[in-house]
Amino acid sequence: MSETQRTLPTQHPSGVSRGLNTAVAHNARVWNHWIGGKDNYEVDQQVGDQIATMFPVIRDVARADRAFLGRAVQFLTADRGVRQFLDIGTGLPTLENTHEIAQRIAPESRIVYVDNDPMVLVHARSLLIGTPQGATDYIDADVHRPDSIIEGASATLDLDRPVAVMMLGILNFVLDAGEAQDIVRQIMASVPSGSYLALTHPTTDADLGGEGNVEAMRFWNENATPPITARSRAEIGTFFDGLDLLTPGLVSCSQWRAESGSAAVLPHFGAVAVKP
Repeated sequence: MSETQRTLPTQHPSGVSRGLNTAVAHNARVWNHWIGGKDNYEVDQQVGDQIATMFPVIRDVARADRAFLGRAVQFLTADRGVRQFLDIGTGLPTLENTHEIAQRIAPESRIVYVDNDPMVLVHARSLLIGTPQGATDYIDADVHRPDSIIEGASATLDLDRPVAVMMLGILNFVLDAGEAQDIVRQIMASVPSGSYLALTHPTTDADLGGEGNVEAMRFWNENATPPITARSRAEIGTFFDGLDLLTPGLVSCSQWRAESGSAAVLPHFGAVAVKP
C-alpha cells in the first residue's frame, strides 16, 4: 500500500500520536468514515469502502447504531430519570454524544466515557465538554478489564445510585463469548438495582439479513484491528441474563423505539434492560 495520506491535520493534537498506528485500519476511525466523519486516514477509508462493497448496509448500520444511542439516552434520561451514564467504547466524538443529550434534558447528569484508543481519548478531552452543573469524565481503559473501568468510573459516578451502562458495538470485539458475558456480569454487579444496560451488537442471523457479515468480518479481521465477531440473537440475549428487557426487547437497533414503524431491519441488534 502506498504511503498513508491523512485526512487529519499533519500536526496532531497534543498526545494523539502516542500509540497511534496509522498503517492499519482501526475500528473507531473506520466507523467515523462510515458515518461521514473526517477523523480517519486513507487506510481506514480503503478498508471501510471495501467492506461497504462486500456488505452494502454497513453505513446504514453505523448510522442506525448512532441513532439508537440518541433514542436510548433520551429515553433513559427523560422517561426513566437516569442521571448517570457509563459509556464504554465511546468511539470518536461526533454530534449528539451521550453527555450532550443527557445534559440537555438534565444538566446535572454525570457521564463517564471509556475508551483505550489514543485518538479517541485526545478528541474526547478536547471536544466533550459538559455542563457546569453536571460532570463529564474520560477513562483510558480496556473493556477486557472491567475492574479498571469500575474503579475509574467511581471517581465521577456514585455507584450507589442507578447508572445506565452503554455498551454499543463493543462486545463484538471480545471474541470469547464466556469472557464477554463475564464482563457484562461484573460491570452490572457493580451498579445498583434500577440501573440499566443499553447494548448493540452485530449479527449474522438470516432473519435480519446478516449473511453478508460473514465475509465482511473475515476481510476485516485480515486487514484491520481489533478483530471482530458477530453473534446470534440467542448469544446476544445471554448478555441480559438477570436483567429485565424493556419493550420492544431485543430487536434490530434501527427499530428500537423508532419514531417510524417503517424503519429498515438491519443486522445489528439493540436492546435496553433494567437491573431489578
